[in-house]
Amino acid sequence: MDGMSGPHVIRGSVCLPEAELVWRFSRSSGPGGANVNAVDTQVDLRFDLARTEALPEVWKQRALERLSGRLIDGVISVRASEHRSQWRNRETAAVRLAALLAEATAPPPRPRRPTRIPRGINERRLREKKQHSQTKRARSARNWD
Repeated sequence: MDGMSGPHVIRGSVCLPEAELVWRFSRSSGPGGANVNAVDTQVDLRFDLARTEALPEVWKQRALERLSGRLIDGVISVRASEHRSQWRNRETAAVRLAALLAEATAPPPRPRRPTRIPRGINERRLREKKQHSQTKRARSARNWD
């Protein structure tokens, strides 16, 4: 099972380093029939985010901050067990980890520049408000003598 489909790109030219990935396999509880009792198809992929040298330092700090709730001693863990074959679960786990890291290392969104409400819109709102008020006042029972 050494032949993975290729390097899993996080973003740009940064890829998941195969040497830093720790794979564990166990019996899956998902689909598989008799295969489920005999083959270790569930994949648990671990990546030591705190000690990796593969990510730029800024990305690493950003990811550590954003994924702090999912980390255990600086290690992020991803599990896949939805496929019947171990190889497909390995692929799924690696893609999931790469997507997670891509999202966590993305730069923060640009701050929103507040915009002014155009004067015409405000004047129209006040004009409509006054018109509505006059309509309601005209409905009152004052003139029913």
